[in-house]
Amino acid sequence: MPETVLAQVQQAIVEVPEVGLSILGISHRSDWFAAVVEEAESNIRTLLGLPQDFHVLFLQGGATQQFSMVPMTLLRGSEHPAEYIDSGYWSRKVIQEARREGPIKTLWSGEACRYSRLPTDEELTFSPDAPYLHYVANETVEGLQFHRVLGRDDVPRICDMSSDFLSKPCDADKFSVIYAHAQKNIGPAGVTVVLVRDAVARQASDDLPSFLNYRRHIEARSNLNTPPVFAIYVVLLVTRWLLNDIGGLANMAGINRLKAQQLYAALDEAEGFYQGWANKADRSNMNVAFTLPDERLQQAFFEQSRALGFSGLEGHRAIGGVRASIYNALSLPAVEQLTQFMHDFRRRH
Repeated sequence: MPETVLAQVQQAIVEVPEVGLSILGISHRSDWFAAVVEEAESNIRTLLGLPQDFHVLFLQGGATQQFSMVPMTLLRGSEHPAEYIDSGYWSRKVIQEARREGPIKTLWSGEACRYSRLPTDEELTFSPDAPYLHYVANETVEGLQFHRVLGRDDVPRICDMSSDFLSKPCDADKFSVIYAHAQKNIGPAGVTVVLVRDAVARQASDDLPSFLNYRRHIEARSNLNTPPVFAIYVVLLVTRWLLNDIGGLANMAGINRLKAQQLYAALDEAEGFYQGWANKADRSNMNVAFTLPDERLQQAFFEQSRALGFSGLEGHRAIGGVRASIYNALSLPAVEQLTQFMHDFRRRH
């Protein structure tokens, strides 16, 4: 989280100034919390230029719950398969859950190339009869990111934007559902932001449990059951930071591009010492994944980086290697320090 937000959170744990109570003890039924939800929703609408037929929900269950809620709402009873893009670790998990609810078609899979690239437009053929298209905007494990909107305008687009939500402007009006769990760019774990069009919410069957029904959450204003008050409050603080300190998502995107460019330049200038995982055209501005020449050097890289205070550089267990996650709150100076370490390490070895 940004340092200014961390300072406000620290204060709020002791006492929220306008309430006189710790954020950890304020009721989810209070007028104060209702105002928090309302402002957080308003800020997200402003940041994204969200059309009025979208509902903004603050739910639990992570993105994983949305893997099921989407097909429960839009796929059950369909004669036609929903279309999915298999672009990496998280896409595979989405597809596994969707198959439980109805027929699906995998339009493209990156398995043959070990998920080192994303599909080109020429490799994708979308059906006008599909109940929806689903894809993951940014694959955190492999460091792949779509830099364009996929699909047809006459077929609902569903997108898991968990790891790049609010990191850049978004053509939200081209989507029917956007969901993003926190702990990346928008706040701590425990809350998932779901943007759902009214037309989609109205398709939810009354047979669904209330907790899995978008309409019930809309009616309850994200307060169907005890919500994660703390996590939602931090999301509010982060949206204020994006609006007031950063100046909007275009400015945030510019900062994120600079951070990514520095790291990728360190890879490209390394003459093979650092090998980037992702195809250059599909590189993520959120997660930079790469490997070193051998396991011995890789372990030395981790040990020496930890000794200097760097944290979380170990790659995901699915592919190993090194992964630098450079979400919104990570500062440009921090990236400069990491790239300097990478240059120094390569020179020594």
